[in-house]
Amino acid sequence: MTKDSAIKALLFDVFGTVVDWRGGVARHVGPFLGRRNMAVDATEFADAWRREYSPAMEEIRSGRRSFVRLDVLHKENLVKVLRSFGIDIDSVTADELDELNLAWHRLDPWPDSVEGLLRLKRQFIIAPLSNGNIRLMVDMAKRAALPWDAILGAEVVRAYKPSPQVYADTTDILGFSPAEVCMVAAHNGDLAAARQCGLKTAFVLRPVEHGPGQQSDLRAEQSWDYEAADLNDLATQLGCPT
Repeated sequence: MTKDSAIKALLFDVFGTVVDWRGGVARHVGPFLGRRNMAVDATEFADAWRREYSPAMEEIRSGRRSFVRLDVLHKENLVKVLRSFGIDIDSVTADELDELNLAWHRLDPWPDSVEGLLRLKRQFIIAPLSNGNIRLMVDMAKRAALPWDAILGAEVVRAYKPSPQVYADTTDILGFSPAEVCMVAAHNGDLAAARQCGLKTAFVLRPVEHGPGQQSDLRAEQSWDYEAADLNDLATQLGCPT
């Protein structure tokens, strides 16, 4: 497939699409759980923490709460999850909480991510369109060698996906029309919201984002502009050389 000459920029969902949040969070919280002799599986803890993600953002999307960056929401959610697992929050120091919260800054890329992004970067502007805040995205990019051209997303426009404002304002910041921008995500809902704002769409399959028993986003649920097995496959479809 040849390059779509209309596309000038690719915007990427990050958590789950570019990096393995579940494995990274579990790796980071495992030692903390071990020190407390807790019979809690680290991936179970990661899943519980992630389940608080969307409800916390919905408070902001709905207007019930003013915008705060994702690091703040993650830390508040961490306290909730610690309590739900029976941990006395008063026994956890502020430094421990801050260190645990940095798990989201230290996630590993999927095996194809860096190579695929480098190929795509040669022909397109590439940037995250993530709910993660700027510092989080920068720390992650430095650690994982993610070669972004810019850091964009929720904190820049002060709104959370899938609010239309996120896609529209980010496209405007880049100076392109929506048809010149392609949203890349492993989540059908993210792509549906982007398409409604006029962006082109690329579905990337990540069948173990939620572990081996994943039941969601195992296939493209609409006729997206592109459907790829991974980021290298997307680069090939878009005509990027190896």
